[in-house]
Amino acid sequence: MNTVDRVATAMRESSLVLVTAESCTAGLIAATLADVPGAGDLLDCAFVTYSPEAKMKCLGVSAKTLRLHNLTSEAVAREMALGAARNSRANVAISNTGVTDGTDDRIPAGTQCFAWVFKSGAADASPSVYSETVQFSGGRNAIRRASAEYALERLIAYHETWQAGLR
Repeated sequence: MNTVDRVATAMRESSLVLVTAESCTAGLIAATLADVPGAGDLLDCAFVTYSPEAKMKCLGVSAKTLRLHNLTSEAVAREMALGAARNSRANVAISNTGVTDGTDDRIPAGTQCFAWVFKSGAADASPSVYSETVQFSGGRNAIRRASAEYALERLIAYHETWQAGLR
């Protein structure tokens, strides 16, 4: 069983429904999950927000966060995931923002920032947020594919961490 099939099985077992907020991967996280038969039960929607303006308008990322932390940052990834979670019925959100090439001297090529948000059913419960930064190597599309698979793979690990914290 490949990574995506394992993720889909775990999502079904835990009744997880996903929303994505993607920049660098441009919808590839959602598209990768959509390759699995029955993905309609696992995926609510996907936001592709490349520009800073789209991140602010569609996901509620604050201008202050963008100014203080840069587009490629865990702070922006967290706000993207939280915004997607607010705008969806999904109970889990994944976001990704990063660079695939060396267009920014301050950020190494292949740097990807991710966030995962888990919502419980309780109306008054705050969502749990996890984030991390990873650097991948390879060409543009190899980095995007690796990022999408990584985001889905880590969903299961963070879900287990979140579940353990609820006990």
